[in-house]
Amino acid sequence: MDIPAREVWQRGPLPGVPSILQPVAHALLQAEEEVQKEMQAFPEELLWKRLGGVASVGFHLQHLTGVLDRLFTYALAQPLQQEQLQSLAIEGKESPDIVVSQLVAAFHGQVEKAIAQLKNEEETQLLAARGIGRAQIPTTVLGLYVHAAEHTMRHVGQLLVTARILKSMTHDQRAID
Repeated sequence: MDIPAREVWQRGPLPGVPSILQPVAHALLQAEEEVQKEMQAFPEELLWKRLGGVASVGFHLQHLTGVLDRLFTYALAQPLQQEQLQSLAIEGKESPDIVVSQLVAAFHGQVEKAIAQLKNEEETQLLAARGIGRAQIPTTVLGLYVHAAEHTMRHVGQLLVTARILKSMTHDQRAID
């Protein structure tokens, strides 16, 4: 009998990540694994398709990367740079120059960067006050990390459902043709 692969959180602690941040790291790595798996051989022509007004797979992939970058920047008490603001402005805007593999690789790189930041985080600083955006909405370092994890998983779920429906519809259409 085949034993199903364990989810990231079931594989034990990640070396170097503070105990309190393990769930954040586990969620980010689980999200990355699920994106990698679902996006293998995902048809390029479906990247920007929208169903029933929901966001495209392309948007979700861009947003996953961008949100992690922005929230982890705020956790460092740094303002967003011009490049980050430009990336935010184009999230979800269809471009023939953007391909699935680029977006998946960018998300992978951002997760790696986030895990490295978690490893360098001082537990004594997790309750330090931080501000979000121009309005400086109050939160804490820990609040930003936890929100980054839950927001990532929410968008991964939406991406997975959208991708599967799009692939199913395309497969069904090919069967009809």
